[in-house]
Formats: sequence, structure tokens, C-alpha cells
Amino acid sequence: MNPHIKRKVMKKQGASFEETEDYIAVEKRLRVSVNGKDVISLYCTPLMIKELVMGLFLTEGIIEEICPEEMSIVYGEEIMVDIPVAGDALTEGMTITSRCIGGVTFNKKRNFEKVTDDFSLEVGALKGISEEFQQRSELFRLTGCFHSAALSDGERILVFAEDIGRHNAVDKVIGYSILEDIPFTGKLMLVSCRLSSEIASKCSRWGIPIVASRAAPTDRAIEIAETSGITLVGFVRRDRMNVYTNARRILL
Repeated sequence: MNPHIKRKVMKKQGASFEETEDYIAVEKRLRVSVNGKDVISLYCTPLMIKELVMGLFLTEGIIEEICPEEMSIVYGEEIMVDIPVAGDALTEGMTITSRCIGGVTFNKKRNFEKVTDDFSLEVGALKGISEEFQQRSELFRLTGCFHSAALSDGERILVFAEDIGRHNAVDKVIGYSILEDIPFTGKLMLVSCRLSSEIASKCSRWGIPIVASRAAPTDRAIEIAETSGITLVGFVRRDRMNVYTNARRILL
């Protein structure tokens, strides 16, 4: 499905309005069921749906294992996904969160192993890969309405995703990496949005050692990163950046 449409708008030019066409982001409701039973409904960009569902469900522990070949996806006015599994989905603690466009997370206590990965990056390398990341955001440039996320080994971008929801973009990157057997060790997660607690938690779940953004982190994200051993970097812009936790991985 197309992630954007064109429509006529009235654009102010100087002292007058002019009719022109503009690109508008497509927003679709995604409904996911497990063994035919509704589990989650959220809004998303209709791209990389399998990756989104894989990333979200495995990260949140809703299902322990998914066979992607058995997942059914039907596109229409809504996107319907059903996942056949043995047993039921674990949805205890499901709640609406700051996920863009009304999403969900699960407030279960997490005891992930501390990230001890000694992967490190020089400041120049982080700056360079961040600039490449920003240049990849084609849908944002067209519409001004998308968040993006990427997984990198510090030299190149391995996975890239865009979505109207910032957490959706991260879930898509995680889901794609799982599907393609791309390990999370020695990797950097780049995001275009603020570094929220949910994003820090997702990266902690998969042992991603460095998480970076042009934007700022929340205090809860800093706490999670500090506790889990993640290096959290914000305000990566030109010659500046703030390293909030575990600074040993960012080298001069």
C-alpha cells in the first residue's frame, strides 16, 4: 500500500493563498489477533506490517515465538493480521501510552540482562552515520509527518524504517532484524524522535548497546539506560551531542 497520497491544499504565499497539491501521510488502523482473538489495535503507516508485528509482539513478550510464514495479513480499509500460535497471547498489563497515534505497551516488570557489549564509536563516526540517517528520511521530507529509526554497525545503515508512530518505526527495525537474522550485538539504534522510556526499554530488551537521536531523552529513559547498561546519546547535531549514560562507548 502507498504510504502517502496527494491532495489539493490552499497554501499561503505572501499575502495570498494559492491552490496546490501536497503529499499527505496515509494512516491505517492495524488490528492484530492471535488465534482469531483480537489482541491489539493501533494506527500505523501501511509498510513493513509483518516487521512491525514481529517487533512489537516479541519485544513486549506477548508471544514467545512467531512463525512469520503462518502470519496472515489482509489489506483493506483496515489492516487485519492474525497470528496462529499454540496457547494464548500474554496481554496482562496492556495500557495506552505515549506511542504516537494511540498505541500500546505492557507495564510488566522487566529484568533484562545488563548490556555488557563493548561496542564503541568515535564521535566522528556517530556524526557521520547520523547525517546519513537524516538523509534517508524521504517520507518525512515529502509529508513532514513521519518518524524514522535505523540499525547500524557504525559504518553503514543495515535496517531503516519510517512510520507515523515513532515506536512503530523502532518495532519495524527490530522485527526486520529478527526476520533477517541480523544480530543486535555491536549495533547502534538511531531514532528521529525523543528518547522515551519505551524506546530505551525496547533497545534494552534486545541488548542494543548504543541508542542515539537528534532529540532529547526523558528522565525515565535515562534511568532505564543507566540501569541496563545502554549508552544513551541525544542532541546529535553537527558538532554537538550529549552523552547521558555509559559514556565509555563514545570515543573522541
